Amino acid sequence: MSLKDLAAYAGLSSPGVSERIRRLQERGVIRGFSVEIDPKALGYSLQAIVRIRPLPGKLHIVRQLIQEIPEFCECDKVTGDDCFIARLAVPSIEQLDDILDVIADKAETSTSIVKSQPIRRRPPPLVTR
Repeated sequence: MSLKDLAAYAGLSSPGVSERIRRLQERGVIRGFSVEIDPKALGYSLQAIVRIRPLPGKLHIVRQLIQEIPEFCECDKVTGDDCFIARLAVPSIEQLDDILDVIADKAETSTSIVKSQPIRRRPPPLVTR
């Protein structure tokens, strides 16, 4: 949304909105601005969610591998049976297998293929008090 449109939506002036955005950035509420890219447009026709449970003593190695493999688009460290839940974007099932083979001797994995994404990543609702 443009600054002008945001100002009109909020019923404020553009300079007023600009100042509020700057203050929200300074407070760490707004961490940055991003571009949403369609993985399919780049040839990544397959997305998968992988639950990863590192083998004993392999947590740091698995975390490093996940960070180094660019096809991992997101990864959360979680509580429960698994340690990591990650999202991958790959061009084919064969590529997915190749990536999972890299960590197979260091972690147990459970993979689900993404059929659709009814809700894309979005911020939590703004609370008004």
